[in-house]
Amino acid sequence: MSVPPPRPGAAPPIRALVVEDNPIVRSGLVTLLRAAGVEVAGEAVDGRHAIELAERLRPDIVLLDVRMPVLDGVAAAGPLSRIAKVLMLSYDTDAAVIGDAIRNGASGYLVHGSFDMDELVTAIRDTVGGRNSPLSPQASMAVVAAIRRTPPADAADPAEPPRPEHAGTPAPGRAGFGLTPRECAVMDLIARGRTNAEIAAELVISEFTVKNHVNRIFAKLAVGTRGAAIARWLRTDEPPPAPTDP
Repeated sequence: MSVPPPRPGAAPPIRALVVEDNPIVRSGLVTLLRAAGVEVAGEAVDGRHAIELAERLRPDIVLLDVRMPVLDGVAAAGPLSRIAKVLMLSYDTDAAVIGDAIRNGASGYLVHGSFDMDELVTAIRDTVGGRNSPLSPQASMAVVAAIRRTPPADAADPAEPPRPEHAGTPAPGRAGFGLTPRECAVMDLIARGRTNAEIAAELVISEFTVKNHVNRIFAKLAVGTRGAAIARWLRTDEPPPAPTDP
């Protein structure tokens, strides 16, 4: 692992609450986080325990498993997201589970085995800083699949063919969002799980320009996270969360 610990005089370390019922997985994750300079504020073994600790400890981020006793991670994501950023860490790739976790307030979803420790630490920092909403490739595809199975509230024809996964101009139902063709292209790439750097490379623009586009997209869609933006873009009837910086 190449992530260095914070230098003296640097910003205070990120405080994380680790929620995992498997003691071996939890212990290993805690050890690696501390070695990377992330402060582990507490450890919880189920969703209810996590909510109790989060209310008392007020961490910057909650690293939340899905399958746990008493109260699972999907159900706990809602109340926890009102206290701190929530990043799901799970082996579960079920599309419905991932979609529900994002709808309940999780800022991102990483599937074990698809990231290394450097990538996890980057995802934690980006999530806390509001710079990104990390989704593993499997999670991104599952979110899109889950959302597309939910018909829009104003659907007139149940036999309507699925929308293309990537296009430079909005589909008819998207026109009401008021996005420009370039913003539509950026949003389509966000829906496919692309990071700002990958979007910049694909569209041959700077990351700074991508961030400006994302800011405007979030404002027009009235959302605060990538997951919520995907849900709105693919026309669910989910109420949008309060806007924050992308």
